[in-house]
Amino acid sequence: MASAKRTGGPSVFTVLTPVASTSRGCRKMFRRLRCSLDVTVAVCFLIACDGGGENASSRDSNVSLAYCCGRDALSPMADASARYLVFLPLTELDSVGERHPRLARSWEHSADGRESTYHLRTDVHWQDGVPVTAPDVKFTLDLLSNPDVGYFPPGTVESITPDDSTVTIRSPQGFREDWWLVIYPQHIVERLDPKEFYHWNFWTNPVGNGPYRLVRYIPETLMEFAASPRYPLTKPKIRRVVLKFAQDAALTELLSGGVDAIAGSNPAQIAMLAQNPRFHIHHSAAPTVTRALYWKSDHPLFRDRRVRRALTLAIDRRELLSALNLPVTLPIADGPYTSGQFLRRDLPAPLPYDPMHARALLDSLGWRVNDADGFREKNGRRFRFTALVRQDPSFAVISVLMAEQLRHVGVKMELQSVEAEILSSRVKEGRFEAAFILSQHLPGWLRTYFGAGTPVGYRNPEVVRLIDRALASADHDVLDAVYRELMAIFAEDAPATFLFPQTQSYFVNRRIHGLDGRYPPDPVQHMERLWIEGEPR
Repeated sequence: MASAKRTGGPSVFTVLTPVASTSRGCRKMFRRLRCSLDVTVAVCFLIACDGGGENASSRDSNVSLAYCCGRDALSPMADASARYLVFLPLTELDSVGERHPRLARSWEHSADGRESTYHLRTDVHWQDGVPVTAPDVKFTLDLLSNPDVGYFPPGTVESITPDDSTVTIRSPQGFREDWWLVIYPQHIVERLDPKEFYHWNFWTNPVGNGPYRLVRYIPETLMEFAASPRYPLTKPKIRRVVLKFAQDAALTELLSGGVDAIAGSNPAQIAMLAQNPRFHIHHSAAPTVTRALYWKSDHPLFRDRRVRRALTLAIDRRELLSALNLPVTLPIADGPYTSGQFLRRDLPAPLPYDPMHARALLDSLGWRVNDADGFREKNGRRFRFTALVRQDPSFAVISVLMAEQLRHVGVKMELQSVEAEILSSRVKEGRFEAAFILSQHLPGWLRTYFGAGTPVGYRNPEVVRLIDRALASADHDVLDAVYRELMAIFAEDAPATFLFPQTQSYFVNRRIHGLDGRYPPDPVQHMERLWIEGEPR
């Protein structure tokens, strides 16, 4: 899904909302907030009461969120969950990988997995009253496949056959419904220039088909949404939502009662808030993204796979989770896996933390500890290298801890903090020794980094064959079998040390309900399922 024309995932952002017991109180507490790049991927939101009098009801419920996607909050440029406020996807996944209807009421797949047919609801309308039909789905997929847009890689979709309420999609690899795909209105968007796709005014003046409609946009300040009267699915209990483009003070506001919830991956915040009885904590692990340390496999230090394996054995990954105040029970694997394998926990046991074995391996390979400084040497060369570290509070914590763990087996890892874009560029150009990155498990990513002739210097013809097979198959059973073989090879070759899945933590005031574990606990994506304690459900 990645494209050179897109920025990738969501920006670093902080979400805040004001608290009040009356609407007047809410207005008094609205402040000009500012986004903070010091808090990584933080989303805070506060739910305001409607006045508490005899006329109080869920109709007056309000939620405000501070976002730093700005005018791109609803655009594919941001790949942020705010899009689900306004637009419907075909289907959605719950927390255990089961698929549920959204715009599509039912679906089936061909035996080879390459053809998918979706039967759409016939009671969904765009917010201007025009019915949503299968041609809207075809138009959206054609648009995203347009070379001027570049959202989907070339060849992603082979053919699309619609009628009014059914659409059949054929794709060489099967239509992957876990794309962050929502449907756009053909009768409006077809008049716009695809070359300007990511900068359309449509993203700040959308006509959607989702649970909310945009009612106000103030540049550089906010987007305000109201529950859509045309929405035929679950009627939102939260009637008003505000995305505020704000910065700073998320944690202070949360602890002082200025906001009701915060989501983020800052380890210090997690440690503090986990002990606070006013909040619930939720963790959501990404099924196809893992924090990892990539080794430059053709570097003189790392050419021998036994060295890379020894370094993996020297790293206590459960201790890394503990240091980040994340659940130590999160799944860990030594290679790539499918999202289904992750959600089913169908993963082999990872390499253990075994520093004694790591030392013995390094000794056997001629890397001996120098008694003068405690670090290893071989033929006059010290085992010393520099690891690029993505600028991120969690990576900062675990990279320092891993450097200490490696020191205990006589290996010196020095750290160089760099911006994410610079790190990605250097890895793709092969200008690194080791690098901490967010690694994906999709076949296209694996081909880029572990296929033939890749810049990370890893060479294994069997891995290339398996990746090609994964790219050519749309059968989930085949993909599971291919990935099981890949995991076994990666555990042996260790071209990267896979640490643990990328995880988002959410802290929510106990009076807010609806994040019950059935779906990933993203309050923006699942806003229509939330309600406030004491209000009608």
